[in-house]
Amino acid sequence: MNETIRTGVIGVGNMGRHHARIWATMPGSRFVGMADPDIARVQELADQYGVPAYADYHDLLGQVEAVSIAAPTTLHYQIGLDCLAYGVHVLIEKPLAASVEEAQALVQAARQRGLVLQVGHVERFNPTFVELSHVLNNQEILGIDARRLSPFATHAADVSVVYDLIVHDLDLVLTLVGTLPTTVQAAGRKVRSLQLDHVVALLTFAGGPVVSLSASKVTQHKVRELTVTCADAFVVADLLARTVMIHRQSAADYFAQQDRILYRQEGLIEQVYVPPVEPLYAELQHFLACVREGREPQVGGEDALRVLTLADTIEARALASMEGEG
Repeated sequence: MNETIRTGVIGVGNMGRHHARIWATMPGSRFVGMADPDIARVQELADQYGVPAYADYHDLLGQVEAVSIAAPTTLHYQIGLDCLAYGVHVLIEKPLAASVEEAQALVQAARQRGLVLQVGHVERFNPTFVELSHVLNNQEILGIDARRLSPFATHAADVSVVYDLIVHDLDLVLTLVGTLPTTVQAAGRKVRSLQLDHVVALLTFAGGPVVSLSASKVTQHKVRELTVTCADAFVVADLLARTVMIHRQSAADYFAQQDRILYRQEGLIEQVYVPPVEPLYAELQHFLACVREGREPQVGGEDALRVLTLADTIEARALASMEGEG
């Protein structure tokens, strides 16, 4: 249980830097190096942690037992296959791959080699979502409304909002509901890039809730919120503020006042304690435990494949909604 695992990072852009920070300090991890084709960038970061820097990730593979892949999505497939072929356990940032076919190949390769393949749907480890899951455990869910909005950022301009943002909430919704939707509707707009920047999707589940997903990369305010309507409660989870509020109705009645009939509703609001846990730290800690103990990760390749397949459907229907415009 106390075995130290040799870890590394491939791709040291925005997310890769955070992976490196955590691997360098996490108990049970011996951070041994990082790779990125931008040698100046990776060398500067490697110097901070006193580890080797490589321009070619193949040079890192002989040094590590487990690695974070935070390269661009189009490179996930080839890098992932190379790591698995070398016997290295991998955590790949979301989405798992650029296509369902590539994702299936990665899942199959990990299964054949008996290696851990975890996917970076980090919100699953957000303590706010963990507590929300506990609250909803015995509730009848009628509807879920997920909003994930962000100001425009040039570094994400080359990827659709579906694969950049909606995939997070798809993973959370499928985790809460436990089944796939029976119908999927979506509409979207390209606003400041050649990709979809704003998308709204509606999912229905057989005998289950109605789910709306709103995601945008062109708002002036950052929002990460899940609201859940239950049979006897309304639950609001703010993933940024790390709060979970449960609204319950205690009394409602009509009464007369100065010859007028008025309506009054009284309610109770419960605030759930959310522990101060960094989601990425919890995610990497879980990955390390799975590698050490040889068990399936909480967010494995099959889960990521399910999300990617549904994301493809939403992307196609959102693009179809734009046909004939202009």
